[in-house]
Amino acid sequence: MKTPLVGHRPWRHVAIMALALPLVISLAVMAYAWPAARMAPRNLPVGIVGTSAASQGAVEGLAHSKPGGFDFHLYPDEASARSAIKERDVYGAFVVAPSSLTVLESTAASPTVAQLLGKTGQQLAAHASKAAADRAVSSVHGTSDRSKRGEHDPKKPTQIQVREVDVVQTSADDPRGVVFSSALLPLTICSIMIALAFTMSRRLRPASRLLALIAVSGTAALGVYMVAQGFLGALPHEPLATWASLSLTILAISATTAGVVTLVGSAGLGLSAALMVFVGNPFSGSTSAPELLPKTVADIGQWLPPGAGASLVRGTAYFHGNDSAGHIAVLTLWSVLGLAAVLFGHRASPAAKSPVPHGSATVGTENSANEVATPLLPQDREQSSPSSSPAPIGIRAHSHARHAAET
Repeated sequence: MKTPLVGHRPWRHVAIMALALPLVISLAVMAYAWPAARMAPRNLPVGIVGTSAASQGAVEGLAHSKPGGFDFHLYPDEASARSAIKERDVYGAFVVAPSSLTVLESTAASPTVAQLLGKTGQQLAAHASKAAADRAVSSVHGTSDRSKRGEHDPKKPTQIQVREVDVVQTSADDPRGVVFSSALLPLTICSIMIALAFTMSRRLRPASRLLALIAVSGTAALGVYMVAQGFLGALPHEPLATWASLSLTILAISATTAGVVTLVGSAGLGLSAALMVFVGNPFSGSTSAPELLPKTVADIGQWLPPGAGASLVRGTAYFHGNDSAGHIAVLTLWSVLGLAAVLFGHRASPAAKSPVPHGSATVGTENSANEVATPLLPQDREQSSPSSSPAPIGIRAHSHARHAAET
């Protein structure tokens, strides 16, 4: 008789975990660190006011300094550019004049982009000042004579003044948007916990589970809004629309997680967590802007519930819901698919098939003749012969009924 190898399987499991867990951790770190390390403007929509030579020079200067970084939109006046910022068509605009440069920005759209536009305006003004000085020097004939007459001194070039205007500001209680960007990760994790709580419950039917997910998402969103706005003052406008946006975001994440767990079992929890937490959050651009991330990363992020939810909540809280239709469509699609999986996928779920314990009597089941099957009474067991094979359930029920009628 061979003695089994004790400890062979645990050592194999330890070896697998020693390889798999560091790989998972490395991928998680890369998912968060890589987009942040590659942050740069990529087709960032900005406005240019006017069609003068100074405006054309600004476009050329921006295109030369950051190739492919900006997507230019031309506006006839400053009022049109301000309106475009409020409607979320552009992140900001440059109003170029011969001796001044006004940078229209929006910290509510993205504090990071607003800071970037301010620095770009300073660089643009310095470039324009240098270009004006070079043109002045090249147009001077007889520099010494003109300098003596005081007509022009090339050593004193004209400096262009830069002015920054915040068109749509963040809340005064959250000027850097820290509360808004910090709330997305715990919101995602708690939405997954909601799904886990309902999928572990065996007492709720699929239809009840679906209604409970919707109700809890709305209640949880109310709590989030009370903390973010009532306590921290970070979501100042459109309270009803902002609450609805938070509710839809929580529902999209929790319903998707519950649907995946319903379809594939406990492995769906890890799959959903990896998709929402380690892909959806860092790819969302909530701490900066989607246009500052690599294009593929930004596209994936805006098609996942965390990214679409962050953009939707920002739009309702600061921009009166402008440019929110696409984000609503994405969140609604994830919610509908997740709820459909919860409602109809329970038949395929292993958890839905609860086996009957061996040896237990079945009461109240119907046979092919629609007759109710009843267990044998003690006197019936005593009267039955041990050597004889038991009669079918339906026949035993009829025999017992006839015996009762005769007596």
